[in-house]
Amino acid sequence: MLKILVADDHAIVRQGVKQILADSQDMVVCDEASDGQEALDKALLNDYDVVLLDISMPGKSGLEVLRELGNQKPGLPILILTMHSEQDYAMRVLRQGASGYITKQSAPEELMAAIHRVASGGKYVSPSLAEDMVSYLKIGEEKQHHSVLSEREHQVMCMIAAGRTVKEISEQMALNTRTIRTYRSRIFKKMKVGSNAALTRYAVENRLIT
Repeated sequence: MLKILVADDHAIVRQGVKQILADSQDMVVCDEASDGQEALDKALLNDYDVVLLDISMPGKSGLEVLRELGNQKPGLPILILTMHSEQDYAMRVLRQGASGYITKQSAPEELMAAIHRVASGGKYVSPSLAEDMVSYLKIGEEKQHHSVLSEREHQVMCMIAAGRTVKEISEQMALNTRTIRTYRSRIFKKMKVGSNAALTRYAVENRLIT
């Protein structure tokens, strides 16, 4: 029986995953986490076969949890389960050691297939993402300005490009507005843009948002 940790800040999502996996004969949600720090603590303390990890959570983000688990528990299969489209984060998290990436819009059968795949040591990506990865490698990430952003900066950039206000971003990330404004200034400098509109245009052209 595969033991699964589900880390998501929405109780309805955690309950939904539990109901989906309840139909399986060989996997079970044995633990839950509602924020990044709780997910990290439980994953380090207990033994799970797979961690289902959301990206956007209060406090410590899923990206930070992924990085820390990669350092402290390498080999632990981590399947990213998120509302963000594949173009937003998939390639980034796969490079950082995630075992797979699946969106919350996916069918229950696809989720179970993805869990089986990563639990057996494989990688899971959708066919469309596999095609995008080939194109992405041909372009060369080193030519793209956003490749120099930190994890937090990349997250803030995508939120700004999606039309979120500083206040909305601060609430989502559980950070004060001054910190978010500092991130925005750094992003503008690194990305060589001078406005939210220019940042949004870049994000759309590079398929960082849909």
